[in-house]
Amino acid sequence: MRETTLAAATGAPLFIQVYNEDQEASRAELRRGLTARVPHIAPKFLYDALGSRLFDAITELPEYYPTRTEAAILDAHAEAIAAAIGGVGSVGSLVDLGAASCAKGLRLIRLLRPQRYVAVDISVEFLRAGLTQVQREHPQLQVTGVGLDFSAALNLPPACVQGRAAYFYAGSSIGNFTPADAVPFLAGVRAQAKAGGLLIGVDLVKAEELLVPAYDDALGVTAAFNLNLLLHLNRLLGSDFAVRDWRHVALFNREHSRIEMHLEARRTLTLHWDGGERKFAQGERLHTENSYKYSIDRFDALLRDAGFASTKCWTDSNRWFAVFWASG
Repeated sequence: MRETTLAAATGAPLFIQVYNEDQEASRAELRRGLTARVPHIAPKFLYDALGSRLFDAITELPEYYPTRTEAAILDAHAEAIAAAIGGVGSVGSLVDLGAASCAKGLRLIRLLRPQRYVAVDISVEFLRAGLTQVQREHPQLQVTGVGLDFSAALNLPPACVQGRAAYFYAGSSIGNFTPADAVPFLAGVRAQAKAGGLLIGVDLVKAEELLVPAYDDALGVTAAFNLNLLLHLNRLLGSDFAVRDWRHVALFNREHSRIEMHLEARRTLTLHWDGGERKFAQGERLHTENSYKYSIDRFDALLRDAGFASTKCWTDSNRWFAVFWASG
């Protein structure tokens, strides 16, 4: 279903739902993951309504440094970043990928003063409050929310992006892609950005004592975020996961330079769903998310493999996190 309230006529955001979940395709994907030799679930399934709110809470935790560190970089290097992008007023469209509450997008709107702001997330319903706030603060800005699963394909409605475009992908969400999958995704952004470019946040490799607590906090919010996946799967698949039978596990895989999140069976059990089942031994894990960590040089090379000819990079004083502008 496509919702087309005219922003220009009403002074309200325009909402376009491009992605409509194919429930049978989702169930088939989940069954394949659960019956694979190494059971796994794509991280997009972490983000139901409750999962999205839990992730927002994670970004406020003292252990979770990426959000505040990225924000500090954008604030500390605001003038240099704006100049690299082309200066205030040089951007026709600011396209915020995985916009969530739009809080990060607001920072760039204030910095770049684009003509239009396009917030992209898997569902416009989660964008509504954030986009309303954006429109309230910037009543003359053309504001559009697009419901799109861009992890599959970045196919934005052509009318959404006009003029020179700056794409923004914050929070090191690129880390959810394997490096091999990141290259075609980044190449797709480059193809759409044309004369513009991509501003992207990247988490850098650092000591495990800093990395692991960011994904296994003392309050257990990340554990709740991961365990909530089981309730989402029960609704989607008709499975009989019991949250008490599983525990959250986060670890750093040094060989692959990535944080891994898993759910580990507390006891031997058999999981059932309509038409299938899987036995889990005590201690067996269901792999739910990866978050790859990069060196500056390695990520710069990834951008160039994707076809970007020019890159600039800014970091915090600890070199925990980096923000890249890639163009050309």
